[in-house]
Amino acid sequence: MENNLVEQDMSIYLAIVLAPLMGAIIAGVFGRYISRTMAHQVTIVGVAISAALSLLVFKHFALEDMTTINETIYTWMVSDGLHLEVGFLIDKLTAMMMVVVTFVSLMVHIYTIGYMHDDSGYKRFFSYISLFTFSMLMLIMANNFVQLFFGWEAVGLVSYLLIGFWYTRETAIYANLKAFIVNRVGDFGFILGIALVAMTFNSLDYQDVFAASTLHTESTIALFPGTHWSTITVICLLLFIGAMAKSAQAPLHVWLPDSMEGPTPISALIHAATMVTAGIFMVARMSPLFELSPVALNFILLIGAVTAFFMGLLGIVQNDIKRVIAYSTLSQLGYMTVALGASAYAASIFHLMTHAFFKALLFLAAGSVIIAMHHEQDIRKMGGIRHYMPITWITFLLGTLALIGTPGFAGFFSKDSIIMAVHASQLPGANIAYLAILLGVFITAFYSFRLYFLVFHGQPRMDHHTKADLHETPKVVTVPLILLAIPSVLIGALFVADMVFGDFFGAAIMVLPEHDVLATLAKDYHGIIAMVLHSFKSLPFWLMLAGIMSAWYLYMVNPSLPEKLSQRLLIIHKVLLNKYYFDDINSTVFAGGARQLGTFLSRFGDTQVIDGWFVNGSAKLVAWFSSIIRHIQSGYLYHYAFAMMLGLATLLVLLLTTVISH
Repeated sequence: MENNLVEQDMSIYLAIVLAPLMGAIIAGVFGRYISRTMAHQVTIVGVAISAALSLLVFKHFALEDMTTINETIYTWMVSDGLHLEVGFLIDKLTAMMMVVVTFVSLMVHIYTIGYMHDDSGYKRFFSYISLFTFSMLMLIMANNFVQLFFGWEAVGLVSYLLIGFWYTRETAIYANLKAFIVNRVGDFGFILGIALVAMTFNSLDYQDVFAASTLHTESTIALFPGTHWSTITVICLLLFIGAMAKSAQAPLHVWLPDSMEGPTPISALIHAATMVTAGIFMVARMSPLFELSPVALNFILLIGAVTAFFMGLLGIVQNDIKRVIAYSTLSQLGYMTVALGASAYAASIFHLMTHAFFKALLFLAAGSVIIAMHHEQDIRKMGGIRHYMPITWITFLLGTLALIGTPGFAGFFSKDSIIMAVHASQLPGANIAYLAILLGVFITAFYSFRLYFLVFHGQPRMDHHTKADLHETPKVVTVPLILLAIPSVLIGALFVADMVFGDFFGAAIMVLPEHDVLATLAKDYHGIIAMVLHSFKSLPFWLMLAGIMSAWYLYMVNPSLPEKLSQRLLIIHKVLLNKYYFDDINSTVFAGGARQLGTFLSRFGDTQVIDGWFVNGSAKLVAWFSSIIRHIQSGYLYHYAFAMMLGLATLLVLLLTTVISH
């Protein structure tokens, strides 16, 4: 009976979406009329309701195998047979994403009470993060491209507001503009992809589009005269361009590290459960389309491999505690993208889930350190903090072990599944991608434990005043860390069998038999214990161990060596410090070029051509012509009579000439 209630009563799904929205409206619109306590209470209650109901929905889908729900809530407009609607598609993929988004958001909301306690924008911040949760829920629960696009743009807008939350800082304004502009580049491709979907299928409903997708495998579109491109391939590439910006894949990754200018709670929410996961989720949701385009899959595979490897390298040279974790996010998003390209959608989504918990944990633990260090973020000015902050230390360590793929931890099951899936892929770029993510295991372990050792071990390097005042943060900060540490350790072992090697997602994800690498791997899966034991003989484990030991030797045993190595490898070190010069290229070529083009068009096009030739020129022409004509207006009657006679004579001559010629 309860199962039928969940299945039939759409009010539950509306409550999941609208509860955070109501909290955001109360805290934002009516913030001046309520207390700070009331502001965080209404938003936390809203997200808690959403999280509780999401867990209920997940329970019914995961344990009772409830059928997919696809319902239209509201028809906004019908144009030439094209329906623009608001509706929900609830299946196992959606249910899992709902739990991840709402649970992580709830932890961030609670944590924010402690982190933003003294901030003047306290109520505004709670309103924004609650609105962020609503936007992401609208995106993942959508059953059509219109609502998907609404959620897509809404998370982009709220991220702009949150990254630039401290708007009195120039760096924050630069960072939120950068995020907004880069995402507009991706969104241009994304909306073109949606338009092409509407043009090809005459529908924006997922179910209609997916059902008809195989009918268009041979259809082509002429992007340029004389060329013929597969329509499905063009749709997939355009949609993925949107995902590249939203999920920060190279070269549209440049906004994500700068998003650290926002308060730490929003860094955790953006990097773990909302904006950056939207692109990964979208590609998995669109698997019935992407599976029909090997070209798009191979492109996704290579983009993910480049991001996973090269962005991980940048984490090695960062000294800001949040930026190290930010580049870790870029690298891990690359792993998820590689899995999508290898058609291992389930492994990608599984890594999205595990990563959400341990990445939120790492960001919030880093925020705990920042609070205790009086907002100092330079890891070179830390050290030995584990003696003063035992809860933050142990939870950060658990998150780090999960991140690097330590056998038995959540990240191990998801990351190793991706590595094995790419190794089994037959796509042309699979070998390159496999090498990139394999080397990424060493890099991840190295920069993660470099961060861990410099912050929590060794001799304290902070000033005397900070050291004397150093202590564990309040429970409102540490309790979310503990609650996030539990799934960071256990969630992988609990769900790897069903989500990766089983058929947990069912019809929510479509994989062609010739692409189904996970089905091949499932034949050799013999349980979590066997998987853990087998890992000790695998290359990823030894690369991970080598990364840990290298970080330990360089930063604990021989701490003067990194500086010597950076001098010896000066060119490489400089390239990494300058982030491969992406920012310089964007500033000089794209932003600078756009400014120069705008200046040229303003000076030449607007001032000289439009104003000078057309507007002012036409006025001058009229004035010149008038100055000649006015001499004819003498006021004498005989002048006008003479002009009339002259005109009549001219007409007679023309008439006679015409008659004679015929």
